[in-house]
Amino acid sequence: MTASELAAKILDSMLGHLGIASEIEAQETSDGTCLQIFSSEKETIIGNNGDRLDDIQYLVNRILRRQMPDAGRVRVDCEHFRSMQEDQLQEEVRELVELVKSQGKTYKMRPLNAYYRRLAYNVIAGEEGISATSPSGDDRLKRISISPK
Repeated sequence: MTASELAAKILDSMLGHLGIASEIEAQETSDGTCLQIFSSEKETIIGNNGDRLDDIQYLVNRILRRQMPDAGRVRVDCEHFRSMQEDQLQEEVRELVELVKSQGKTYKMRPLNAYYRRLAYNVIAGEEGISATSPSGDDRLKRISISPK
């Protein structure tokens, strides 16, 4: 059994124990395996701003690593919720970059987890005359400051 098959089985079992009927589709992406959940109960799975989806993804990866220590990280998404969130975040970053360029002021983003901060930094990296920083520390959510160089 491959890691993606095992991860899909773990996810299916978790959702089954929660009484959630769903279909799971494994997709191979440039970032690795993504398990896409299709269900009539997507609001229940996603939670508030994706927090429940984050928890499900965390648990799937923890269980997967116990059974297959060398398995790569698996993303869990529900009806492309994460993809849409990522697109919105990238657009938000582009708008803030344009504000910084036009007004010459520093702007802070909303608190982001490490994955979303990485996406934001990737957008900012291609911009001339703009720098970005986030505070050091062990906080899970941090704000990126976007400022002119």
